[in-house]
Amino acid sequence: MTSSKFDLVVYGATGFTGKLVAEYLTTQYRGDASLRWAMAGRSLDKLAAVRDEIGAPADTPLIAADASDPASLQAMVAQTKLVLTTVGPYQLYGNELVAACAETGTDYVDLCGEPVWMRQMIDKHQATAEKSGARIVFSCGFDSVPFELGVYFVQQQAKKVLGAPAARVKGRVRGMSGTLSGGTAASAKATFDAVAKDLSLVSILKDSFALTPGFKGPKQPSGNKPVYEEDLQSWTAPFMMALINTRNVHRSNLLMGFPYGQDFVYDEMVLTGPGEKGEANAKKVMAANAEKTGPNAPKPGEGPSKEERENGYYNLLFVAIAPDGRQVRASVKGDRDPGYGSTSKMISECAIGLLRDGAGVKGGFWTPGAALGDSLIKRLVDHAGLTFTVED
Repeated sequence: MTSSKFDLVVYGATGFTGKLVAEYLTTQYRGDASLRWAMAGRSLDKLAAVRDEIGAPADTPLIAADASDPASLQAMVAQTKLVLTTVGPYQLYGNELVAACAETGTDYVDLCGEPVWMRQMIDKHQATAEKSGARIVFSCGFDSVPFELGVYFVQQQAKKVLGAPAARVKGRVRGMSGTLSGGTAASAKATFDAVAKDLSLVSILKDSFALTPGFKGPKQPSGNKPVYEEDLQSWTAPFMMALINTRNVHRSNLLMGFPYGQDFVYDEMVLTGPGEKGEANAKKVMAANAEKTGPNAPKPGEGPSKEERENGYYNLLFVAIAPDGRQVRASVKGDRDPGYGSTSKMISECAIGLLRDGAGVKGGFWTPGAALGDSLIKRLVDHAGLTFTVED
């Protein structure tokens, strides 16, 4: 690493989510002289306006950096220990930044939910990151932190109650209020566009083990249509973020040395309730999923109001199932809308956790949970409004 003028640079601080990250750091870490951070983006004038709007100190450093100008990215990377980037879709704007971080040994965290691009970056830069010491951590927001850590948490409890981690875990969305982020919608569109141009990418997109190079586990549930689940006494519907979350959970299992076993099966669905009403709701969820990536999807830079973010929430259930049918259940809940309010806090704590709690984490491509585990759960509970609870 050439310099450590800053601990952390928020790249994309003038965007909707980037501004929320900068605002969170301003309020949560105000007065913390040990955290030296800066804001980066294409326009210094816009950065200054955001700095003033969020009440950041007037001397908060500003850095001009543009994804289309590799030299500006390299200059930004050279000044910091870690880059936190909200500039997506990452497959369109992230290639040069990942390369620069991997080459210089600079840590990197993002909000990526683009499994095809993530696999391409792992294949291309893993050896370089290992050599330089750069810790590249994808998916540090709602995709996929609560899910990845939810599985980790319920498996810790399964070891206590069942005597071993479960080879089968279900992730179920019990409740959620908040809009899909414009960035997530744009990322989904960019992925589908890329696949349409190169059909060889279809196999990566459909592969549950796309992010575990060299390892293929057992067949996983398809999760592509409503089903009734007897053990949960509820209909369930496909969850659109399962496409990225399940891949990250399997990568975590690989990175941690397969604590869940090599025959681990995991899926995610939305609980919609029992009976005819539950079935009808499941079909509505299916229809709504299609709309979320259609022409009426939110655009990057758009997002909910402060009131909508603060009134948002999510409630996730994780069920670890033993071979004899015994179950252990746990919940993960968030106190803000998932796509923005909670995501901006989660990525901030992932970044600071990597800097402060990640001394033993070697260079390479990581998931947040595999890198930081229990220390990240503690950070999210203490600072970011998440709760992890064992249920009866």
